[in-house]
Amino acid sequence: MTEVIQAVSEISFSVEEGEALAFIGPNGAGKSTTIKMLTGILYPDGGKAEVLGVDPSKKRKALAYQIGTVFGQKEQLWTHLTPYDNFRFFGAIYDIPDKETEKRIGELADIFDLGAFLNTPVRNLSLGQRIRCEITASLIHRPKVLFLDEPTIGLDPVVKESIRSLIKQMNRELHTTIFLTSHDIGDIEKLCKRIIIVNSGQLVLDDSMEHLKYHYLNKKILEVKLQEEAALPQIKGITILKQKGSHLKLEVDTTVLKINDALRCIDAEHVEDINISNIPLENIIMQIYEAHAEAPVKE
Repeated sequence: MTEVIQAVSEISFSVEEGEALAFIGPNGAGKSTTIKMLTGILYPDGGKAEVLGVDPSKKRKALAYQIGTVFGQKEQLWTHLTPYDNFRFFGAIYDIPDKETEKRIGELADIFDLGAFLNTPVRNLSLGQRIRCEITASLIHRPKVLFLDEPTIGLDPVVKESIRSLIKQMNRELHTTIFLTSHDIGDIEKLCKRIIIVNSGQLVLDDSMEHLKYHYLNKKILEVKLQEEAALPQIKGITILKQKGSHLKLEVDTTVLKINDALRCIDAEHVEDINISNIPLENIIMQIYEAHAEAPVKE
């Protein structure tokens, strides 16, 4: 017997012009399917979707002139060409006059600081440089909406921060609407003011980032290496997740105890190494899903 699984079911939301929205969920939640329907790649078998007043399934070509897409794991640039030649190529695809294309390349090259490698073959660029060029290529035709799917995947922390700054600048100065999917909590926290969470094809949460941070990002993971093995007393706000010799893995509830106070409690003077991180986004998503699974979705 064949089991039919609905990739997306009864999802309903709207995005305002110029908004930066995080659209997230665990693997298999229905994110990619939703994006493919919004960009006209997949046709929904029910319901209605509109992007900039256009039905993607009926007028995909017309919509393509108004939207841009960047997929961190998929290349749209021709690797044997230079970024400049790629941008010229995309300008031709979108029927942009040569003079206007040159103007746009100049503007975007300044914004994304591409001058040093504008005429270097894409195959010779670093991953961070390539992503900057991917974003630039998607903006040549001045799209009103930009779909970003894992734009910082595989990048080192410094380059990630650079890409995030450029995206924020683009949203602020060009008023481009950002539709972001990412498993990187840094992308979501630093780029978006609103978050939509989906799971099993259904909408779980639609709320502001401020609300999410207050209720769900109040715990930190501390991985500590002490100079020697020590017994940690029971402290309110600190949960010992793992202890092996002088290595500790702790969860700190920052609504109960500040990080500085937590370090004092574990005798910071005898700490050889420490790493502080957020609870994995996947865990947060699952917590939210479980908390809202039985609750009706708010209108």
